[in-house]
Amino acid sequence: MEKFKTAMLLGGVGDALGCGKVSWESSTPGSLHQQLQKAGGLDHLVLSPAKWPVSGNTIMHMATAEALITDYWCLDDLYREMVRCYVETIEKLLEHRPDPATIEGCSQLKPDNYLLAWHTPFSEKGSGFGASTKAMCIGMRYWKPERLETLIEVSIECGRMTHNHPTGFLGSLCTALFASYAVQGKPLVQWGRDMLKVVPLAEEYCRKTIRHMAEYQEHWFYFEAKWQFYLEERKISKDTENKATFPDNYDAEERDKTYKKWSSEGRGGRRGHDAPMIAYDALLAAGSSWAELCHRAMFHGGESGATGAIAGCLFGLLYGLDTIPQGLYQDLEHKDRLEDLGAALYRLSTEEK
Repeated sequence: MEKFKTAMLLGGVGDALGCGKVSWESSTPGSLHQQLQKAGGLDHLVLSPAKWPVSGNTIMHMATAEALITDYWCLDDLYREMVRCYVETIEKLLEHRPDPATIEGCSQLKPDNYLLAWHTPFSEKGSGFGASTKAMCIGMRYWKPERLETLIEVSIECGRMTHNHPTGFLGSLCTALFASYAVQGKPLVQWGRDMLKVVPLAEEYCRKTIRHMAEYQEHWFYFEAKWQFYLEERKISKDTENKATFPDNYDAEERDKTYKKWSSEGRGGRRGHDAPMIAYDALLAAGSSWAELCHRAMFHGGESGATGAIAGCLFGLLYGLDTIPQGLYQDLEHKDRLEDLGAALYRLSTEEK
């Protein structure tokens, strides 16, 4: 249970660290690291709500978790609950630097329409990171291997409520799967390739629901191709390869160049494929070092709130809270609620009906 509570909490910490850097003088990666040192390093930071608020990433992740812990009878009821939580959240979101695509997606939801509440139109703008940052809790709720089918369905429906584009909602499938792999204790190096084996099942599910399949097909291959390219670059695309390879020189500046290359907009972590990718890359390189994870996932020139939220949550599931400086979480915005949600997700996922 402690790791579930920690995961929800560190998702918020990673988000606040990644977004809070905007209040620093400049966001070139090198200068961020210098400013962090000037502030005395991570050990001396205190994340207060006034100076280091969480962003829309954490608000939406909490909204997803709130729906998942309700007593729903069937998945359609769960989706109606998600719609209600997301629509209620819009007001709060506007104060928390939200992803514009999330706001647009939430405004398309229809809480008063019993049958079509969660059906939103296909969106060319729906490829952003916002679907991937709100779905880790789905993997925590349905982490057991025998619940894979449910995890696929819920993460896709949750993703396309706000980001109805394959690059967007495959991002929510990806982070939900990664969270389930972390709980299962699957070796980190296998996560990427195991996720790619699940993508065809996701396509099959989308075909079954026959919504927007023509538009999806046009964009579907992009997510898979980007991830295949990444796994080959790290030399972990085959089942026989079990150690990720990193460049000899991979400092803050080099990482930023690499993150931009993975992106499709020149801003690392901007979309549903590369936000989880940067978080995963950081986890592979950092091992159990929280400080190293922060340097790689929370302090870069791209969408570091998104990559930080994903990386922080997954780190919590893998390693717990023991090595995290207390100042980073003791006053964190929504701390108590995040921990309560983690505890409730743990209870429900282990006492499966």
